[in-house]
Amino acid sequence: MNNESNFLKDEKFALKPDAHQILSSTHAAKILILHGSLRPKSFSRLLAAEAGRILSYMGAEVKFFDPADLPLFDQESHTHPKVTELRELSQWSEGQVWVSPEMHGNVSGVMKNQVDWIPLSIGAVRPTQGRTLAVMEVSGGSQSFNAVNTLRVLGRWMRMITIPNQSSVPQAYNEFNEDGTMKESSYRDRVVDVLEELLRMTYLTRDVRDFLVDRYSERKEHQLKVDLKKM
Repeated sequence: MNNESNFLKDEKFALKPDAHQILSSTHAAKILILHGSLRPKSFSRLLAAEAGRILSYMGAEVKFFDPADLPLFDQESHTHPKVTELRELSQWSEGQVWVSPEMHGNVSGVMKNQVDWIPLSIGAVRPTQGRTLAVMEVSGGSQSFNAVNTLRVLGRWMRMITIPNQSSVPQAYNEFNEDGTMKESSYRDRVVDVLEELLRMTYLTRDVRDFLVDRYSERKEHQLKVDLKKM
């Protein structure tokens, strides 16, 4: 999904390959992309692939999660291989892109199921806390923001740093070429805006993530447990 297209080489992106070197960072940004459909050529998958191509060209290391075969969320399937894969990818990532179709005024069940499987904590590890997040949606009708608004709420609950910019692609069936790449349009321009902002925020925050997510209430609770053990 993340093969570089030749047309990317002529675009005037603010972030070029290796641009991360001027941002006091030691390695390419690690970005995980989730999409909210099982169909091989769904528009959320196509938009996710477009985002992956652009991010890769900007110098990011991009990985995708395929939601096919991910079980419906329950408390008994946490050892399922797809659950393990998703959680490991989330822990690997420094930033994420969530792309959902709008279904009945909200995110798709496939999208929500993936988020449900990423816990707030796994022991001492928090798979999403302090990571950056960009949200996008596709729809078959007029432009809407219901899905991205829901994704923002989910990102907040997952303690992620959701960037202000977002992308909503209406009538998505008109916005892609036969090869799956996105047509030139103001909607694609907004996608680039979102991804540039995501990378900037990722580079600015990832090296100080522990400082940004340090919470007084958690420090207080931890100290209380330490004190109780001493009694």
